[in-house]
Amino acid sequence: MKHLESLSATQAARLLARREIKAEDLLLACLDRIGSRESKVHAWVSLGKEKALLRAKELDKGAVKGLLHGLPIGVKDLYDTYDLPTTYGSPIYKDNHPKSDAVAVALMRHEGGVILGKTVTTEFATFKPGPTCNPHKLNHTPGGSSSGSAAAVADRMVPLATGSQTAGSIIRPASFCGVVGYKPSYGKISISGVKGMSNSLDTLGVFGKTVSDAALGVAAMSGDHDLLKISKLDNRPRMAICKTGDWGQAQKETAAALSLAAFAANAFASNKVKDITIPKACSQFSKIQTRIMQFDIAKSFTFENTHYSKLISPELKQIINEGNAISYKDYSEALIQAQIARQAIGQLLVDDVDVLIAPSAIGEAPASIGKTGDPIFCRGWTLMGLPCINLTITSGPSGLPVGVQLIAGLGRDRYLLSVAYALARELSDPLALHQA
Repeated sequence: MKHLESLSATQAARLLARREIKAEDLLLACLDRIGSRESKVHAWVSLGKEKALLRAKELDKGAVKGLLHGLPIGVKDLYDTYDLPTTYGSPIYKDNHPKSDAVAVALMRHEGGVILGKTVTTEFATFKPGPTCNPHKLNHTPGGSSSGSAAAVADRMVPLATGSQTAGSIIRPASFCGVVGYKPSYGKISISGVKGMSNSLDTLGVFGKTVSDAALGVAAMSGDHDLLKISKLDNRPRMAICKTGDWGQAQKETAAALSLAAFAANAFASNKVKDITIPKACSQFSKIQTRIMQFDIAKSFTFENTHYSKLISPELKQIINEGNAISYKDYSEALIQAQIARQAIGQLLVDDVDVLIAPSAIGEAPASIGKTGDPIFCRGWTLMGLPCINLTITSGPSGLPVGVQLIAGLGRDRYLLSVAYALARELSDPLALHQA
């Protein structure tokens, strides 16, 4: 079978489980793709070729093992791995070799995943970008902080890759790179063994080519195998567009993406998809998220700032200084406001609507790899802890992907995946993007 690197994770997993393809052959196809493209895209920090090949050969000889049997995985360089260095995107940790895997990585290995390598993250998953380029147009950003993971999946280097989100680090790069990015409900995946920024915000997730891929990845990372049961919708969902108070920053292509998504959703929604007003308690949730995140970052990097201050970027230094200027009283008030907002949005997602359609990013990926783009349209939803998934809807003026995110109530991940799958079926291929 030719072009194994172009298979989705779900397709590849099915063929591997049936022994219709070999794990070694799939891995070699991915390595060939990396060999031809990595010098341009720069998605990887390190590759464990020999160990991955050994693992693939062992899986080909033994019994079928788990959900991810023989599937190559890219792991964001924020997750600890016992057999690969973990730098967290910082020169401070250039020689860091953890002795154990992050829980999510250990679970993926247990399910038969082949850890191919570590993908580029921005510095400590904040805002100083790494070298990764958008695979569709190399002078544009892939987004951040999960830049390498999004780019690697978009460029067919690997079928599945992990990410993390504290502001917009899964949804935004998924939109910029034209892949499915899934941030599950807060707490679904253990963050143990992942360099943290904010205990109340950090959420792990995944990138894939399809909704089914995203479900597969999070099922393996969390142990929630029910996520694989993406069922047809028994009842038509109540859906609405939610623009939030930051809508004035949206570019034309984002407005077009929302309109197109609503038009497609009308085919299966219970009523005509219209705008919905966000609860008053949520009107400032982007600013609340920023305050909490800044305060938490300042505390989380106390060690690094004390002992390795010269190796911290000016961008992160600024966030630390801003966080240190926030009083604990103001921080506590922000946490209370966040909880009130969560209750209000939770009630909305019970009484009035099942799934919200919201922007994933301001527009298409900006023409710069020196910036990762603004996470403004993701901040509030991360603060709410709600499950979110990005789907590519259209393209921008430069021909780059533009997505929207679907958002469901806390813990309604399976339902969100079913609605996302239904919407994806209504969409024709919106882009004619073919990597070289």
